[in-house]
Amino acid sequence: MLDHVFTDAIGALRDALERALLERQAFEERLQADVLLGDLTWETSYGLPGEGTPPRVRADLTLEWPTWSQAAYRSWYIDEELTELPRIDIEVVLRVQRLARPAEPSGFLAALPIDSPEVSGERLHRSGPTLETVHSPDLTESQHAFEVSYEGSYELDEAALADGSILDDHFGAIGGWISATLVKLGDLDLEYLPPAEVQD
Repeated sequence: MLDHVFTDAIGALRDALERALLERQAFEERLQADVLLGDLTWETSYGLPGEGTPPRVRADLTLEWPTWSQAAYRSWYIDEELTELPRIDIEVVLRVQRLARPAEPSGFLAALPIDSPEVSGERLHRSGPTLETVHSPDLTESQHAFEVSYEGSYELDEAALADGSILDDHFGAIGGWISATLVKLGDLDLEYLPPAEVQD
């Protein structure tokens, strides 16, 4: 396995989500490199167990390692002075889908906090909601979705750069928070369409 602080962060977040008993969505995990800018991006999706495909509620997570963070990390790694702390940008998108009717945003927002728990002193901040409607080709059927994102960043100090196990503690709260929030969203009194595998 590649020994790099970004892969340590990916492993810590994945472990936190699995300890929270969330279910990774098949074929939804990607590690991408921007060949022009050099940024690395890891994306994955988790849902509550037993929800079907697609699940009623889902969390889409993105970690981004910018090029300048890699330059700062490399500088520290070869024992040069660390002038700027490397940063991992984090986005968590919480999505409610397969809705039979359009969503009323206020009902969802009442179940969602403004900010996430702290991640090493920083919090992810909630954005405005997005509402989505998808129609069948003949316009006879439609399904709806609601999503909101939480965005922020995590700065890596020298202790976290030197010992990747520190990331387990820092990312640990995220898994439980995502799991609890998905349960809250799933408990809302809403009408859902059946999962794809049981639709006629």
